[in-house]
Amino acid sequence: MNIAIVVSEFNEEVTSRMLEVAKEKADSMKLTISHVCKVPGAYDMPIIVDKLLQNQQVDGVATLGAIIKGQTKHDEVISHAAARSLTDLSLKYQKPVSLGITGPGMQERHAYARIRPVAERAIEALVTISKELEKI
Repeated sequence: MNIAIVVSEFNEEVTSRMLEVAKEKADSMKLTISHVCKVPGAYDMPIIVDKLLQNQQVDGVATLGAIIKGQTKHDEVISHAAARSLTDLSLKYQKPVSLGITGPGMQERHAYARIRPVAERAIEALVTISKELEKI
């Protein structure tokens, strides 16, 4: 399976670690990472994911990001917009797009605690969904 990973540079201390964990997981599952794309933030992911899904060589896209709560509800707006757009792209192209974006309402310490489980699940989800799609 050929996959791509799109990672947010916002909260890079967290997301760079998520990327390393995701690469390790993909390697352990014998997946080929054909593209790693960095974007400013989670909100910026959909346009890159759209372009990747147009590529016949890409079987699925894992997204990685950390949306940490600030003093406003901006984290909720970003999270909901990104999740909806990524879901729509998955449906449009009939390819898995996994949501490895933590938040909203998350404090920084929670982001660190979720690095490994979220990044690993983002990769695992691509394989699981792909297998299910093949059965239908």
